[in-house]
Amino acid sequence: MVDLNNQDQARLNEALELLHFGFRAITSHPDERLAGLGYSRVHHRILYFVGRHPGSSINGLLEIMKVSKQYLHRPLKRLVDDGYVAMRTDSRDRRSKRLKLTAKGARLEASLTGEQRRQLAAAFGRAGPEAELGWRQVMALIAGERP
Repeated sequence: MVDLNNQDQARLNEALELLHFGFRAITSHPDERLAGLGYSRVHHRILYFVGRHPGSSINGLLEIMKVSKQYLHRPLKRLVDDGYVAMRTDSRDRRSKRLKLTAKGARLEASLTGEQRRQLAAAFGRAGPEAELGWRQVMALIAGERP
């Protein structure tokens, strides 16, 4: 176990607070918009990842999002029922369903994620390319990926 002194703990606590407040700031606009539609953050996550990986199977989406079927089932069904996500049977494997955003889903996803992209672009522009690279490296390491 790593033994942290008070200065290290204070520095890490500050980093955790910045992470918390940064996440709150970047999710507040989409969360408000989703709440108005009766949706939650998980619906946005589904829209985002289906938009980035059109044609993914449900199992593929589970792997990408690193969530369980139980977590995904109800919100995905609602997005399909409400016409934001299209689900079709795979022509080669009838047991598999393929997902893509409908035009309505693409508009909603672009609106929700567009604000987040603008926030990131503004912050990266102010911080500079070295800071952006450092941020990406830290986030990748936290996410368990290689930077």
